[in-house]
Amino acid sequence: MVMLHLIFVVLTYLIFENNKLLFIASEVVIIISVVISIKLYQQLVQPLVYLNEGINAIKDKDFNVKFLPTGKPEMDNLISVYNQMIDELRIERTKQEEQHFFLEKLIHTSPTGIIILDYDQQITQINPKASLILTPNPSLFLEQITHLKAGESKMIRIGGFNTYKLQKSYFIDRGFSRVFVMIEEVTAEIFEAEKNAYGKVIKMMAHEVNNTIGPVNSIINMALDHGSLWVSKDKDALKNAMYVAVERNQNLNLFMRNFADLVKLSPVSKRSVDLCALIHSVSDFMQIKANEHQVSFKFKLPVDPFYINADIQQMGQVLINIYKNAIEAIDHQGTVTVSIDAILNQLVISDSGAGISDLLSEQLFSPFFTTKKDGQGIGLTLVREILLNHGFEFSLKTVKPGQTDFVIDLNPD
Repeated sequence: MVMLHLIFVVLTYLIFENNKLLFIASEVVIIISVVISIKLYQQLVQPLVYLNEGINAIKDKDFNVKFLPTGKPEMDNLISVYNQMIDELRIERTKQEEQHFFLEKLIHTSPTGIIILDYDQQITQINPKASLILTPNPSLFLEQITHLKAGESKMIRIGGFNTYKLQKSYFIDRGFSRVFVMIEEVTAEIFEAEKNAYGKVIKMMAHEVNNTIGPVNSIINMALDHGSLWVSKDKDALKNAMYVAVERNQNLNLFMRNFADLVKLSPVSKRSVDLCALIHSVSDFMQIKANEHQVSFKFKLPVDPFYINADIQQMGQVLINIYKNAIEAIDHQGTVTVSIDAILNQLVISDSGAGISDLLSEQLFSPFFTTKKDGQGIGLTLVREILLNHGFEFSLKTVKPGQTDFVIDLNPD
């Protein structure tokens, strides 16, 4: 445009150099043409300038840049469309940011452990609950997660006590599949289901046994008290057999009462208890049994009283059962060490017995599981129920050869 107008100026000069009026008129026309050309150029370029600014704003993810109407219909239509698009983008981005923030908050505060993996199956995000669950046994969990396929779930038990449900799934992120794993602790639910199951069976068995043993023993005792039946000496063997039958019935009744007591465990009545005094009291009570096995007690307890909120009777029963198992695990000559960690608020009872194999450790707290020839499996089951009712977490494992620790976390849930 500049070149064309320069040519026109030169041509008008050459053509009208002898006629000044025509030359001036032609120059005025050229000036008017220049002005019109500039206006046309601006109208042509302005939309491109706006469009370029809008593109840069979108590149910078700045959705607050909007343009004012110019008064020109074509330009205003373009500006209106652009402003509407920017408003929609801003609203969508705000919605996504709010959803992302909500999701992050939900993952962070979720009582379920959540692990998010990247495209290479490496952990990119882990919430506090999952971190807490993984801390004691990270390698075991990661191994289970690796072998678990998307869409599958699996139950695993850690340390024979804590039970977790692993569930693996995936979501689409920018067109690619990403995997996440949910870890849910179901220990309490599993134990409650077990208790309900064996509770019904025990109540039914106890009812039937008691209803049978009572009348049978009454009949036998009436027969034994009937002197005329035993005048003849040839009935002594029958009489002795009937005494044995009464004794066996009483043992069966006691056997069932032990199971019934487990089901009828009274509610926890908590009060402030000096744990050190309770430990010494139970140790004195178990001293005779310890002497029989040549087992000695060692104590690492605070000098001052150490108070906990607990049911003194039930916690005493817990200590008795743990002591009994520790002494029997040692069998002959050894040490039971009782210590309190005031910082971690933990009670640890260690024995120098043979230890527990990995296979047995998975079953220790299963209802009525026992390795003893004549055992009923009630001891640890009772311990489990009492500690769960108190909200105390616990574990039993061999930490090294010659040292098996029963650890009770005295911090209630």
